Amino acid sequence: QAQLVESGGGLVQAGGSLRLSCAASGLTFSSYHMGWFRQAPGKEREFVAGITWSGTTAYYADSVKGRFTISRDNAKNTVYLQINNLKPEDTAVYYCAADWSSRGTYGPVRRLVSEYNFWGQGTQVTVST
Repeated sequence: QAQLVESGGGLVQAGGSLRLSCAASGLTFSSYHMGWFRQAPGKEREFVAGITWSGTTAYYADSVKGRFTISRDNAKNTVYLQINNLKPEDTAVYYCAADWSSRGTYGPVRRLVSEYNFWGQGTQVTVST
């Protein structure tokens, strides 16, 4: 059974850092583009970062460029999100997701929630002032 499990969230002070992990099992992880999304209370889920299946190209939302870094280790079936200089507005549940349609393609990472087929359960990030 395919599964994505996020970890690494927590309570951190503004200006701090976190590294989120998303471990995949039951799927050919190295074949899929992966995305990180977040959902703050009362807001829609939004794209923050994505990475191609090969790990060669990363994409970021404008709001997080320069602070967030996505990476992946296909040997460990894991995708990471390094978050630096955390801000209170980064408070949200962070989700990783796989784009099934990216398998065997060389296209860019997609950014719409509806374009991702498989999701983890999320990990909470709370940033205090």
